Amino acid sequence: MYHLYTHNDLDGVGCGIIAKCAFGDQTNVRYNSVNGLNLQVERYLDRMSIPDHPYDMLFITDLSVNPEVEKRLHVFVDEGGHVQLIDHHKTALHFNQYEWGLVEVHHRDGRLASATSLFYEYLIQHGHIASTETMDQFVELVRLYDTWEWEEVNRVEARRLNDLFYMLSIDEFEVKMVERLRQGQGFYFDEFEEKILEMEEGKIERYIQRKQREMIQTYVDEYCVGIVYAESYHSELANELGNLHPHLDYISILNMGGRKMSLRTIHDHVDVSEVAMRYGGGGHAKAAGCTITEEVYRLYAAEPFELEPIRFDAVRNQFNVKGAESGVLYESWGEDLLFVYAQAGEWVIEWNGESLPFRFSTFHDAERHMKRQYGAWLARDDVYVQMLKDQLINTRTSRELERLSLTSDRDDEKTLEDG
Repeated sequence: MYHLYTHNDLDGVGCGIIAKCAFGDQTNVRYNSVNGLNLQVERYLDRMSIPDHPYDMLFITDLSVNPEVEKRLHVFVDEGGHVQLIDHHKTALHFNQYEWGLVEVHHRDGRLASATSLFYEYLIQHGHIASTETMDQFVELVRLYDTWEWEEVNRVEARRLNDLFYMLSIDEFEVKMVERLRQGQGFYFDEFEEKILEMEEGKIERYIQRKQREMIQTYVDEYCVGIVYAESYHSELANELGNLHPHLDYISILNMGGRKMSLRTIHDHVDVSEVAMRYGGGGHAKAAGCTITEEVYRLYAAEPFELEPIRFDAVRNQFNVKGAESGVLYESWGEDLLFVYAQAGEWVIEWNGESLPFRFSTFHDAERHMKRQYGAWLARDDVYVQMLKDQLINTRTSRELERLSLTSDRDDEKTLEDG
């Protein structure tokens, strides 16, 4: 008998589907949360008698156990038990010290790995399953979504597969996918799935638009972070927010009901798995998560609670447009105005009419500074035009005062001459 304990997200369930295709009725699959795995494995070890079940095999995929269970597994294998842990998270790399551990972040060809793609590769190499075009397509879609590479290569089918996964129960999704993979006619979405996916995409779009207006911006340690509360569509929401606000280092999504925090980034210089590890979590460089502990709650919820949601850049401007060397106007909280313009090959920022002691080589760098340090947003055309009017009036007033001053000086000179 083959026993598979795996994660309850798309990548984890993908492992279950591949196992069902490989072993059929000879497999027992259990889907677990991150916190639920250790209990499941302990129960397995407690009831498993090696003499009575000498050929039973335990697979653990897309999740890793805590140190206590890790020790028990090692003893179990030493006594003749069969275990294979397969994972792709950096936080699990230490399991490679065991003969029963297989943790790889990348495939040999350089692609980022997922648990499903590693498990599929393992089953092929050990003769448990044969590679088929349909299976290859399914595994690749799971891998693309789980590693976030689907957006880079514009494989929308990967995102749609995940959408379908969350629209169905795990059992229903599993049955559908196993049947489809066994048919071997190429991976596809049937007519009913296409219709409900179209409806779901509209629902996701409306949900993201609503959540966009709720995100706040703050600094947590060395990072400038966007924080939003959301229960659904974390990947889609974080991806949209990250692209809309590239000055943010990463997006933090708080699911208060589930007591989980998801971290996402679009940047190569930020590794959110390292951030998650600070709070007992883990994950990938661009997608990670952790439990909302007391410290996480304080940093990401309690302390930023009074902050106002981030403001969006004006989108229909004709005059106040980004990159204009003559000057671009931004607004900030408290009616502050920031004006950025090109001067001698550099970009200069004025804050309420006073030049800041910084120079930037590109407009992008100047804008990033304003957004990160001042929470600024691109002003609408009417605000920009009003500023120009005020400047013109101030210039005319200054010139008139100067003219009157010169006239007064001349009159004084004439009076002295007359005297």
